[in-house]
Amino acid sequence: MARNDLRPVVRLRSTADTGYTYVTRKNRRSTPDRLVLRKYDPVVGRHVDFREER
Repeated sequence: MARNDLRPVVRLRSTADTGYTYVTRKNRRSTPDRLVLRKYDPVVGRHVDFREER
């Protein structure tokens, strides 16, 4: 398997509908579902859920 197949780059978009995104990598074997992380959104000024977009 190539490097990009196992740990692809994913974009995390804010659920607060601000359009703010984070870019990270994820392991497809350990987390095959969409990734959801609670991170800081500077547009809103608080922590919100960020969901993986495809």
